[in-house]
Amino acid sequence: MTPNQVTAARVLAAFAAVALFTVAPDALAVDLAAVLLTVVAIALDGIDGYLARSRGLATPLGAQLDILGDRVVENLFFTCFAVSGLISLWVPVLFFVRGTMTDFFRSQAARAGRSSFGGNSMVEMWWGRSLVASRMSRGAYAALKCLCFCYLGLLLPLRHLSATWPAGEVQHSLLIAGWAITGATVAFCLVRAIPVVWEGRRYFPAAGKAPNKHLAAAVIR
Repeated sequence: MTPNQVTAARVLAAFAAVALFTVAPDALAVDLAAVLLTVVAIALDGIDGYLARSRGLATPLGAQLDILGDRVVENLFFTCFAVSGLISLWVPVLFFVRGTMTDFFRSQAARAGRSSFGGNSMVEMWWGRSLVASRMSRGAYAALKCLCFCYLGLLLPLRHLSATWPAGEVQHSLLIAGWAITGATVAFCLVRAIPVVWEGRRYFPAAGKAPNKHLAAAVIR
């Protein structure tokens, strides 16, 4: 399989997982299958990058597709859990805004010939590269997302099955743990965006320069 095909496969796995979470939230077996698909979707995120590097198949398009896959998977799961009432609606909103903002800065850097990752990365500071592109950071973020999605997914059948869902302090503790994991995931996501925004600010003057003929064409439209 090519890296782009792996990216497509993980997006499909994520859609299948969310479909199982929402179609049969009362069935524990179905929910466990959804959790397994969730793990597969997160694991494939590392495989596509490994294939691209090991086989020399890394391309600018592949890098953009990888980022797009991340956005789809994150917003898909968090929107699902927000609609179910497990987490606040602000969680998917924050992920959407963060993703849109960082992708905007990356697109401006790309116009200036800089890539999102690699030797020509737009992030030049060592601490920024460590936070955004290092294997440790990317692996920790993937593991945290996987834990968050799987934990929240396992809460769904327990919440719908009154005979299984524990009451009182135990129920509250399980929910608090889910909120804590979600909060940590959101915080890590926002922190990893800081270097992209900080470095990306330099490309605003370049983005504002456009040939007069382009401006004239825009006015005509």
